[in-house]
Amino acid sequence: MAEQKIFAGPRIRRIRNAKGLTQTAMAEGLGISPSYLNLIERNQRPLTVQLILKLASVYKVEPDELQGEARGSISALKEVFGDPLMAGELPGDQELIEIAEAAPNAAAAVVKLYRAYREQATRLSDLSELLAREGRTTALSGARLPIDEVHEVFERRPNHFPALEEEAEAFTALLDPGDDLFGALKAWLKREYGIVVKVLPVATMPNWRRRYDRHSQRLFLSERLSPFDQLREVAMEASLIRMSVAVAAEIQALKLSSDEARRLARFELGRYAAHALMMPYQAFQAAALRARYDIDVLKSRFGVSFEQAANRLTMLQRQGSAGVPFFMLEVDNAGNRFRKAGAQGFPQSRFGGGCPKLPVHAAFAQPSQIIVEAVEMPDGAEFLCIARTLEGPQGAFNERPRRTAILLGCDIAFREEIVYGAALAGAPGKSGQVAATPVGPACRLCERTGCLARAEPPLTRPLGLDEMVTGLSAFDFQ
Repeated sequence: MAEQKIFAGPRIRRIRNAKGLTQTAMAEGLGISPSYLNLIERNQRPLTVQLILKLASVYKVEPDELQGEARGSISALKEVFGDPLMAGELPGDQELIEIAEAAPNAAAAVVKLYRAYREQATRLSDLSELLAREGRTTALSGARLPIDEVHEVFERRPNHFPALEEEAEAFTALLDPGDDLFGALKAWLKREYGIVVKVLPVATMPNWRRRYDRHSQRLFLSERLSPFDQLREVAMEASLIRMSVAVAAEIQALKLSSDEARRLARFELGRYAAHALMMPYQAFQAAALRARYDIDVLKSRFGVSFEQAANRLTMLQRQGSAGVPFFMLEVDNAGNRFRKAGAQGFPQSRFGGGCPKLPVHAAFAQPSQIIVEAVEMPDGAEFLCIARTLEGPQGAFNERPRRTAILLGCDIAFREEIVYGAALAGAPGKSGQVAATPVGPACRLCERTGCLARAEPPLTRPLGLDEMVTGLSAFDFQ
């Protein structure tokens, strides 16, 4: 195996400058020409073993100083330029290496500034949410990306779009799919628009779930997708074509600030329309009532996945024919929250969803098992929570599968209407309910004392700095 070449020009230059030497003087001490040293300092020539030994003997430079010095800085810079705000700013890692090598102090300052920016953005977000909980609004806001704007808009409104529901019902009547919606949609796309649906192997579509080729009028789906996800992709494509006017009207009503945000919203509305087509409102709502919202029964009855059926339950808020007002949260095993929805807007002010004690995090230890738990917020509000892991697109043998977990929740008052309510067991709590797990909205907004799961101190309390007393949590506060 060839040895890795060491390019250490900026470090050689710093050593020379620190000793007050000219290139000519240093080159003479190393036994090389000034022009060759100049090439080394500009990273156009690597260091040889002989030169490294010469540097060590003449200038007392440790060989370790000439390699790996900037490795930590490069990793930190990758974190900075990996931020969505910086996406596309750098063509590759080489510029990061050059920054870290040529100006290590400046690189450290950039990293420090970025981390301060992230901390301030988090604090501002927490403060805005805290004010919102108290019924006060603020014009303060951090710089929002289009995806953040779209998520905020969808999370703070009911997850129900009457116009899309009506369009889906009319489309279902037109298709008359019987027990084969997938076949009916493929036939409609072929008949009306000449679009052929084809499933391709992973080797042909290594990086895509779906790709529409306008030239050949073919819609390609990856074989990684489950049959349920393949159906949703086709339903989305057909819905966005058939319901384009209604979708455009809904996007207009959302009052988004950029074209990118509107494109993202179109995708979200297409997903909503696909679910409405796969699980027609009246039939699904009636089946949910009969099954007492048993998600496994509903997914089997409508030929959909657990996630799709759970998502559809959050949409049942038609006036005069509403179901239990469920809300939903999806996280990955690193704790990232990337999907929230609710029948009456995700209940941020009462529930939050950022507590590490929620059952959605425990679900990863019990894959594919449904966990049912009652939780209690600091203000006394109680919720029934259902959590289960979800499997993402299938990978190859040497690929780690994507796994997330979903939490479906509702007010504890609906316990008797839901099949999962019978799974709650324990000592009676408030109002005859079972004892609930004490949780909070998020560590930085929660003032519960003695919490073993606390990850951050609360924003609203000063830290406790009593050297004579240590609390149970990692962060003591007054």
